[in-house]
Amino acid sequence: MSSPYHLRFLNMTDKEMTDLRMIEFVNAKSTSRPSSTHGQAPIDDEVYRRTEKRLVRKLDLTLMPMVWILYMFNYLDRNNIASAKLKSFEKDLGLKGNQFNTAVSILNVGYMLMQLPSNMILTRVRPSLYLPFWVCIWSCVSAATAAARSYSDLIVIRFFLGIAEAPFFLGELALRTAILYTGLVLATAFSGLIAAGIFAGMDGVHGHAAWRWLFIIKGVASFGLGIVAAFILPDFPETNTSSSKWLLRDDEQQVAIERMKRDRYSLRLAAADYRMWIFVVMLIANHTAYGFNYFYPSIVKGLNLGSTTITLVLTAPPYLVATVSAMIVAWSSDRMGERGYHICIPMSVAAVGFIISTATLNTAVRYFASFLYIGGCFSANAMVFSWAASTLSQTPEKRAISISIINLLSQLGNIWSPYFFRPGDASRYVLAMSLMIAFALLSVVTCLAMKVSLKRANKKILEEYQEGEDGPTLFPL
Repeated sequence: MSSPYHLRFLNMTDKEMTDLRMIEFVNAKSTSRPSSTHGQAPIDDEVYRRTEKRLVRKLDLTLMPMVWILYMFNYLDRNNIASAKLKSFEKDLGLKGNQFNTAVSILNVGYMLMQLPSNMILTRVRPSLYLPFWVCIWSCVSAATAAARSYSDLIVIRFFLGIAEAPFFLGELALRTAILYTGLVLATAFSGLIAAGIFAGMDGVHGHAAWRWLFIIKGVASFGLGIVAAFILPDFPETNTSSSKWLLRDDEQQVAIERMKRDRYSLRLAAADYRMWIFVVMLIANHTAYGFNYFYPSIVKGLNLGSTTITLVLTAPPYLVATVSAMIVAWSSDRMGERGYHICIPMSVAAVGFIISTATLNTAVRYFASFLYIGGCFSANAMVFSWAASTLSQTPEKRAISISIINLLSQLGNIWSPYFFRPGDASRYVLAMSLMIAFALLSVVTCLAMKVSLKRANKKILEEYQEGEDGPTLFPL
């Protein structure tokens, strides 16, 4: 399976269901009528659609908020290290050279190693217990950073933090993906604000540095959330355990089970499609382009706008604006049924921001440029998953494994990008910004290449099916 169970329920509207049924047009074989489940009679197509709408609406109102909060706390814990860098974090742990960069990078190694095994385990256990368990584990591991006394301690903790966070990654529908992405962006904004408050009032409390309290407080909060999540998150619909008992009616469970049958693996088919590899390069480029994320507090500090508290407060506005822009881009993409330009344009804006940041020494202009590259990168990133999901859906199995591969390999961008920010280049980081420009433009190029490829494929589909009663479903561009 390619994603946690909760996102599989949430990721389709009628439009996306139609996109998924491209299977029928491409293969010109099967029908879309749901089969029977657990010996029950097949659901009539019209009843199926009505029940599916009710199911998705119910999950949007009950499950989506919990998942959003989990995702936000996930990134609150992950971003602590960026804020801690502004205090005595490096000095207290004796970090030298690019050791901080390695500490940032190693988390993604653990994430990559654990993601696929975690998804496989998830099919054999109760998700309502499995996912909250990992929330509690990552909370404890993150809080353990407060006890680190050396570089080696930090590396071990960060590696296992990546393993603990592996069960969580995004789904496939642009708007819902973007909604969950707002959790990421807002977490980054609030992380600086929370750190500002802790740094201002808790330095030296009980003999601990403020950055240690930052990890402890956020870790405790996330742990409490994990306990709550165990009572709210449902299990797989066929089990009728946890919140599934009161959340879903019998007909809704049947529809939910039918939809989950789409998540199976087809590695050979996915690997043979060159388009999947274009998406891999596209998302690696996107992830590399927002490699500034862990270093943004240091970038703002280099603008010399005030104290550490003011610096952390000023890290929030660009991410708050990015939250709004990401939602607008996602809404526009779903409304227009277009993906490519909704990635190209934001990434082009990000490239302009990087160029401005590299080309000028003016403080106000460089701060303004950060609004461009932060908003651009985060607005585009959510679109890649939704575009890939609807493009690589010739079979449900292919769709599942393709999304998993794309997400897994995209972590390479998060592994190498921290090394672009060399300590000696602070705080302008000219080399890093130049590389960010290159990868942002690489993302644009891959988007345009994908659009050309899909336009050709759509032309071929139209030529083959132009005599049909119903027009074929085309690849989204």
